[in-house]
Amino acid sequence: MELTIGTFLFVCPLLFLAGLVDAIGGGGGLISLPAYLIAGVPVHQAIATNKLSSTCGTTLATARFIKNKLVNIKLAIPSVISAIMGSAIGAKLSLIMDEKILEYVLFAVLPIAAFIVLNKKLFKDKPEGEVDVILNKRTFVVACIAALIIGMYDGFYGPGTGTFLIIAFTVFAGMSVGVANAQAKVINLTTNITSLIIFIANGQVLFTLGIAAAISNMIGGYIGAGLVMKKGSKIVKPTIILVLILLALKVAGVY
Repeated sequence: MELTIGTFLFVCPLLFLAGLVDAIGGGGGLISLPAYLIAGVPVHQAIATNKLSSTCGTTLATARFIKNKLVNIKLAIPSVISAIMGSAIGAKLSLIMDEKILEYVLFAVLPIAAFIVLNKKLFKDKPEGEVDVILNKRTFVVACIAALIIGMYDGFYGPGTGTFLIIAFTVFAGMSVGVANAQAKVINLTTNITSLIIFIANGQVLFTLGIAAAISNMIGGYIGAGLVMKKGSKIVKPTIILVLILLALKVAGVY
């Protein structure tokens, strides 16, 4: 594909917004992946290049969460192992499967995610300042299963991964929104790196565009991570709802 200045001017601002949204509530891929596609990048190259830029943005956001001690390392280790397995499988499937399969995934996930997010009795934050994770069998099982299944989805396609992880951790593992977001970032970073390696090995990544977009994404991710730590669920929840609306519009073919 021939890259023009117009391609960079169109993609980079949207990748900044994607990084901002992704750090706050996950789902930045709902903005970044369509940005590549609208710019004329072929589907598999768009998914692959999006992994390069999103990996850089997620790395910065994850580092900031770790610095602020929101990530539980004991829980992150088994989650990361599960995420690697899931993402590797998903990325390999993405390279060989028809685009229609990807649409079916969105149709299956959207109603469940929307119900959970909009149900206040299920999706609720813990008291502000509560950051401890209760490490019991349920927490580890939920984290590993979520990392495996959602990690597979991320390697396969990607948009909404962070949001779905946050929902899984808050609803089924009882984490606060801020902590769930931090744990999700570690897993999301793992799935991004794993699938990126596979896409690079198959020659699908447009490095010039991806690096420029990555810088924009990192700036947005850094700013977004700061907003989460200051505002908590007041910013995260509305952003998650916005992400799900964007996902619905995408499935409906509006953009």
